[in-house]
Amino acid sequence: MKRKPFAIVAVLVLVGALGFFVSRSFEGGIKLPLIGPECTVKADGQVTLDAVQMANAATITAVGVRRKMPERAVVIALATALQESKLENLDNGDRDSVGLFQQRPSQGWGTPEKIQDPRYAAKKFYAALKKVKGWQDMRVTDAAQKVQRSAYPNAYEKWADESAVLAKALTGKATSAVECTVSGEPALRGAAAAAALAEGFKLDWGIDADLSVNVKNADTGWRYAHWLVSHAKSTGLEKVRFADREWTATDGKWQPATGDRIVGNTTVVAEVFR
Repeated sequence: MKRKPFAIVAVLVLVGALGFFVSRSFEGGIKLPLIGPECTVKADGQVTLDAVQMANAATITAVGVRRKMPERAVVIALATALQESKLENLDNGDRDSVGLFQQRPSQGWGTPEKIQDPRYAAKKFYAALKKVKGWQDMRVTDAAQKVQRSAYPNAYEKWADESAVLAKALTGKATSAVECTVSGEPALRGAAAAAALAEGFKLDWGIDADLSVNVKNADTGWRYAHWLVSHAKSTGLEKVRFADREWTATDGKWQPATGDRIVGNTTVVAEVFR
């Protein structure tokens, strides 16, 4: 595993040099400076991430939901990835560690190529967590440590609050909670953008969908809507509509939909740049 001892001075230096995209803004907590955050998540607290981090957080959550893991497991997985890689799919680390969770091929996690697939890495993490007796009742850092066996066993706890915010939003327990702004030229347009969205949705959720998907309840709808927004930058997504609300890439906000833009709470509709 990649080890990252926490020192506030080092973090502040890093902020000034490169930008640090995760902030804490809870009552009584610390708030670190931000340079260029693209996504804001609000759900009983606030977290800001860049687009890559946001997409990886959404994928980690989707894998957990598909495996029928409870929200607490998603919190632990996100805290682990925040500590190990800052939610970036790293191609190197301590010794042979790679990927979001800094898993090591030499310790049986899989080949480097497999571990650098965020879906594979998340699946392996959840499978290992599920084997930990009593993990549901442990502190975040203790449950994570049982899986990771880090040299810094208490390091994961500092991400517990941020991870709870992300998990609540990405599992669909919060409304209009993920807002990302996409500036500049879209990564893809038209058919290519629609195909990229459909492929990502299939890989993360196991569902064949075009630019709309029917849902049975609001939690599922917001789960999918927030996933779409989280992956907007890399796919060419322009708009998402759900539950009388609409998100647009250039504005980055959820706003009330009007007129024929209203789709209700049984269908999530996506639109790509043409």
